[in-house]
Amino acid sequence: MIDAHEGDYTRVTADSRAPGAADAESDRREGPRLAPRPVYRPDVDPAAADAFGRPVDVAGSFASNSVSSPEAAGPSTIRVARPDPVLAEAFGRPAGEADSIQRVPESVVEVAADDTPADPWRDPDAPVRLGAPAEAPSGPARMPDAPKLGVRDVLLGDHVEGKALAALAALALAVGLVGGLIGIAVTSDRDSLTSRSVTLSQSDDGDDAPAGQIAAVADAVLPSVVSIQVTQGDQSGTGSGVVVDGAGYIVTNNHVISMAATAPEGATIRVTFSDGTKVPAQIVGRDIKTDLAVLKTDVADLTVADLGKSSDVQVGQDVVAVGSPLGLNKTVTRGIVSALNRPVRLSGSGTDTDAVIDAVQTDAAINPGNSGGPLIDMDGRVIGINSAIRSESGGSVGLGFAIPIDDVTEVAQELIRNGVVHHPEIGVNARTVINDKTSGAEVANVQADGPAQKAGIVEGDVIVKVGDRSVSSADELIVAVHDQAVGKPVTVQLFRSERLVDVEVTPTSD
Repeated sequence: MIDAHEGDYTRVTADSRAPGAADAESDRREGPRLAPRPVYRPDVDPAAADAFGRPVDVAGSFASNSVSSPEAAGPSTIRVARPDPVLAEAFGRPAGEADSIQRVPESVVEVAADDTPADPWRDPDAPVRLGAPAEAPSGPARMPDAPKLGVRDVLLGDHVEGKALAALAALALAVGLVGGLIGIAVTSDRDSLTSRSVTLSQSDDGDDAPAGQIAAVADAVLPSVVSIQVTQGDQSGTGSGVVVDGAGYIVTNNHVISMAATAPEGATIRVTFSDGTKVPAQIVGRDIKTDLAVLKTDVADLTVADLGKSSDVQVGQDVVAVGSPLGLNKTVTRGIVSALNRPVRLSGSGTDTDAVIDAVQTDAAINPGNSGGPLIDMDGRVIGINSAIRSESGGSVGLGFAIPIDDVTEVAQELIRNGVVHHPEIGVNARTVINDKTSGAEVANVQADGPAQKAGIVEGDVIVKVGDRSVSSADELIVAVHDQAVGKPVTVQLFRSERLVDVEVTPTSD
């Protein structure tokens, strides 16, 4: 094997080992023994050999052990310089020590404690403290406090007598008086704008002067108009109504009280009169096909509205709408009757109303909350019950509709007497048709064994007239049939196979 040491390579053989070492080594190794690696001796340049090689006169080791004394060895070629004094002092033996270079620890010198506080500006470990400034303050010495001064001392010093002070006060008063007089003189021109002698007066028309017609109508009708509040759980609604009988009967729209009627448990209906009195009300009856309902209150001596007749209503006449639009009770708006016999379908979410009314159309402002309130002519008579508006925005645009007073009277009377009301029917469902040949209500289906089927009306027939009333739409067919009497035959004109056919139909009750 090869052993590297100080750059020299020495061949170690089994012969140079202890006895038995070769055998033991052979037993530990497995496989064939490798041949020794050839010795590699790098080239040594002359400079390195001169610096690190043996001296010229030395063949063996660098120092000869045979020389016992310097004198015997003769002059030496190796000179050792005297050590540096600093190194000798640091690493040499202490003075008087021959065997060891160990220094005895120096004795601890006790230093008397200094009572002077540490200076935090010079000692980093000094604690923070408050003390006298580093330098003594400079400047003049503080003067003693002066005595307190009085008003006389402050204003005039101590050289003025009391009489002089009184004279000065009188002079100041005179100067103020003169200044006030000058101010009054400067601002005296304002007297031309204000005056205490002017008294405003108000005139009256006198007891014999006639009141305005609208004012007279409103004054006569408002006591009979009520506001209606309906609540059901967390939902509520507001409408209007009109007193039609002194026993406490009030007419309103079905859709105003529909929420309480369809879910009576937990529902409340309260009526507010024009004088502010609030009382509960009960539902006497309601009719979803005309959108009318009657309420009852236990209040006596009520002001009853004067009911008119539909035959007296004319297009263009002045009318007044009274109610609680948007919750503002006792509101009066003015307009005219803009149309009569206008078929209008009434229905919507939150109500079970499914009606077609033969409406009185008006441009008097009607808004949500007016429903159930009266439409009144200039004689103070109720000519309709306000029920609906037509508007893309939901607000009044001059198209309001009221149920005719004849229909209101008939339905309300029946509800007060019986609690329910029935209407004539002929047993057909129709849709509006308009073409080059005709316009009317085309029969979509016919009820089996109904009046229409018995009269010979079939699907596809276009009804154009019922009795004396022309029919131009499906809604108008409904109001035309409701105008008829139950059990009384009526002539129905229809268009079939491009010709007009008259049939006689006897309406039955629904």
